[in-house]
This record gives sequence, structure tokens and C-alpha cells, in this order.
Amino acid sequence: MAISQTTAVDDLSVLPMDKDEAEVELEKVVFGDDAGFHESLKVHGNGGLGQTARIANIDLEGSPRVLDEVNLEDADDSDLFFLDSGPAAVDVHGLLPTNTSNTRASDHADATAWIDSDDERIVVSLASNPRLRKLRRTETEDVVDGKEYTKRLRHQFEQLYPVPRWVSSCAHRSGTRTSGIGRANVSNSSGDDSADDMSAESDLPPMQPLAKLLQNASGLTQHELTTPGIGGKLRPEVIDVRRLKDVGKAQPSAITSLSFHPTHPLLLTSGPSGLLSLFHISPHSPHANPLLTNLHLRATPLTTSLFLPPEGYKIFLAGRRRYFHIWDINTGRIEQVARILGHKEEQKSMERFKFSPCGRWMALVGSPRKGGGYINIIDAQTSQWTAEVRVEGKNGVADFEWWGDGEGLVVLGKGGEAVEYSLHERRVVARWIDEGAVGTTVIALGAHGSGAKDLGGDRWLAIGSTSGIVNVYDRRKWINRENVPARPKPVRTLDQLTTPTSHLAFSPDGQVLCMASRWKRDALRLLHLPSCTVYKNWPTSNTPLGRITAVGWSANSEMLGVGNEQGRVRLWEVRA
Repeated sequence: MAISQTTAVDDLSVLPMDKDEAEVELEKVVFGDDAGFHESLKVHGNGGLGQTARIANIDLEGSPRVLDEVNLEDADDSDLFFLDSGPAAVDVHGLLPTNTSNTRASDHADATAWIDSDDERIVVSLASNPRLRKLRRTETEDVVDGKEYTKRLRHQFEQLYPVPRWVSSCAHRSGTRTSGIGRANVSNSSGDDSADDMSAESDLPPMQPLAKLLQNASGLTQHELTTPGIGGKLRPEVIDVRRLKDVGKAQPSAITSLSFHPTHPLLLTSGPSGLLSLFHISPHSPHANPLLTNLHLRATPLTTSLFLPPEGYKIFLAGRRRYFHIWDINTGRIEQVARILGHKEEQKSMERFKFSPCGRWMALVGSPRKGGGYINIIDAQTSQWTAEVRVEGKNGVADFEWWGDGEGLVVLGKGGEAVEYSLHERRVVARWIDEGAVGTTVIALGAHGSGAKDLGGDRWLAIGSTSGIVNVYDRRKWINRENVPARPKPVRTLDQLTTPTSHLAFSPDGQVLCMASRWKRDALRLLHLPSCTVYKNWPTSNTPLGRITAVGWSANSEMLGVGNEQGRVRLWEVRA
């Protein structure tokens, strides 16, 4: 009996209880009621849900009608509901740029696989975001739509990461055109060097801007380099040197190579940063010595960059790598030579090279071996190996210099032995030893045409050493190669430099020898020839030279260029 009473109590607890007044009032405040809902519709009758009510033909202005009195069973769904598509699209045609000539012309040819329709409704402000300002065409440009924004992002990406060479090669073989970079490699890369070749190719910049800028280099004025030389013979006592405007701004690294064009007023500079700069030399114009163009090779510290004589329409540049680059400034084309076939072990670096004055040959300092060093001679046009010169002795080759006629060269070993090599006969024709022979560092030839003809025709030969001593020899006394003494006597021994001699350069007319050392500030002297006297009036203690890393003479001997460790190129004019 007790069990049945408990069950009845449990059944009664399940039934809902009636709401008291307090609970009804609380629900009205929190959830609202029918009367409050209709009052809200009346208040907001011009927007939101009021618009929906009018579409449903509900008269909210009359107070007697309420929502549940309207029969909505026969109403269409289109009258009861509407599609919320967000805010209306902004008409930005007046704000968007109308000039789209800089966009890629291949957009229609390269159809995308998927198109986002929202791109047409997106509006992006380029000026308000500092990270997007680089995408602007002009400084005043601001708003672009989604499609234009996507194009500019793609263009910026391709500028930072150019199309790899293998993509361009595959597209070329398949007969399609790509917007990548046209490059050429004249070597047959294989083995362990393939990685180096690929990394070097990826560093090459776009060629088209260079071609447009420099393919008409022959139109540059030749006034400053085709005028007569210094204008007469220089006096041996004093020299008239006037400073000109510096060439360009400071480079990001030291200037390790400086070269004047043989016919045009152009100056070429390069350094370990991998940046090669080409300047137009016009020191007396309102905008003196403007920069024409730059060429940057990443991961390639440049050591030597030279114009190919006699026209100078090609530039060879190399660093401490197994390859070098050739830049044709007429066409803007850059090609890479990865190695000298058959001489891989003897030529592990291409950083030190010189051209014959005729422009037919290119000689490179090979890797030193036990018991001697090598000079490899290749054809400057085909890059094919031609000959090899070996110097016996310790530590390999110190330096070398081509004969003035381009038919041979003088190779100087670090032990002081000099080898005269005839390229025409493919043999060594004379050997001699420098006086002193203490750590020879650099060699130079000058005054072509007044020396022994079978030794190239150069009269003066200068040799520098680690002690700073510079010996000057008169090769005119060597009537022919058979009369070359084993230990010739220099006509003058110069001791003005107290640190290792790093640079020797004769002026093209053979009247001045510039000698310098990079190991001490302002360590530069000029020697008059044929008197072999050092000028005392220049440079002075106030001459801003710095630590000299490169020197060079213009083709008419009127200008002397000096590069230093601060990346500056100073320019001086020499007058008679």
C-alpha cells in the first residue's frame, strides 16, 4: 500500500506547474511578448524587419491588426523571405587607375585554373599599408580592386624570385614563350660542378632592361677620350693634377677592379659585394659622371672586371669561383663560362685574368701546385683552351703582363723568376731573375713601340715586392731575346713605398708610372719617365686617397682613377 502512494506522488511531480505573476513578468522582460514585438515593428517600420513585413503585405499602421490575424498560408516564399547578400558593391571605377599598360601582356595567354569571384568586389588601399606601398605605380595611387591587386602581387613575386633557367629551357624546347630571363651557358656542366652552375645561373638578373639601356652604347659621345693625350711631354719636376668630381656614390664594398673603356667615356667598377657599376665619365657636365646601370651577381664576390679590347663591347667579370661571366653590352646578353675543358684541376678559380691588347686572348692565373704555377691561355671569343705557361718555383705565380703586341706575355713567379713566353711559338723564349727577388707581387709593362720587337715592343717594365721596393727596367737595352741577361740591372730602384706593392700601372702614353699599396693610407706615388724621377708635389698630405684597392688610366692618359676600401672612386685630371 505504501508503494502505490509513492508512485502517485512521483507522477504528480512530472506535471508542469502554473507560472506565477513574477515569472511571467520576467519572461516578458527577457524574451518579450507579442505586443512588444508588434510595437517594435511599428517603431522600426522603415528598415530591417519592417521592410520584410511590408513585402508580406502586412498592414502595421492599423492598430487593430496583429500578425497572427493575417493568413500567410497562401503567401509565396519570395514574399516572406529575401536573400541577404551583404552590403552593396562599392563603385570604385572613379578611384581605380585607368592606365594598365604596365600589367603583364601574357595574362590572357596564361589562363588561370580557378577564379575567385570575390576578387572583383574587393578594394585594397595601397597607400594606407606600409607593406603594400611598393606595389604602387605612382606616388599618388591608392585604391585598386582585387584583380589588379593580385596581378601586382604576382609581378612583385616574380621580380624577387625570377623564373629558373630550367623552366625557360623546357618552355623553349616545347615551343612556348615565357616571361623569364634569357640566358646562355657555353659550358658542358656535369659532375660535382653542376650545383655551382645552377646557383650561378639563378643569380643572373633580367637582361631586357640592360639591352634597352646599353645596346646603343656607340651613340655615346667620344669627345673626352678621342682628344689628344696629355697634350705634350710632362715635366719631370712637378705635375699638374686637378681633382674632378667623384664617380658615383660610395659602393657597398671596396673597389677591387677599375677599368676605363678603350674608346667611349665609360668607367667600370666592381667589388666583393658582387655589384658591377657602369658610369658615363663627364666630369664637366652639370650632372657629372652619372651612373648608367648596375649588375649584381649574388654569391659571387667580384675580383676582376675588364672591357675586352680593342672595341670594348664585351665585359668579362669573375670572382673566386669556377666560372666567369661575359656581358655583351651591345645586346645585353650575359653568358656563363663554367670551366676550361680538360683543365679543371689546374683552374679552380677564374678571379685573376688579363686580356691581350689585340683582344684575341685571355690569360688566367691557374691554381698553384707543388713546384710551380700555371697560366692558362684561352681564346677570348670561343673560350677554348689554347696554351699553358708554367713557372717553376715555390708558391706559384705572383703576376703576369701581356706584351704590347699581344703575341706573348711575361710571367712573374713569387720567387722572383720572370718567364718570357711567345704565344706564336708556344714556348718560353727567355728567363731572367729580378734583382733582390724578395717576395715579388706585381708586374707592369709600358711605352709600347720603343722596345725590343721580338719581346713585344715595350720599353719599360716595373716589378713590385712585399718590401715596397719597385724596380724599373729599360727593355730597350735588350736588343733581342738572345741578349736578355739572366740578372738584369734596373735603371731605377724606388723605395717610396714602405708596405707591399699592390698596384703598378703605366699611362697609355708611357710618361707616368702609378705605384700604390693598399696596406697603408694614401700610399701612392707617380714616377716620371724616362727620367725615372718621383713627383714630389703630388699627392700631398691632404689628398683624399684612403686605402687604395684599384687604379686605372683613361685611354688618352688624361685621367687617373683611384678606388679605395670605402667604396669611393676618386678621379684626377693630369695636365702637361
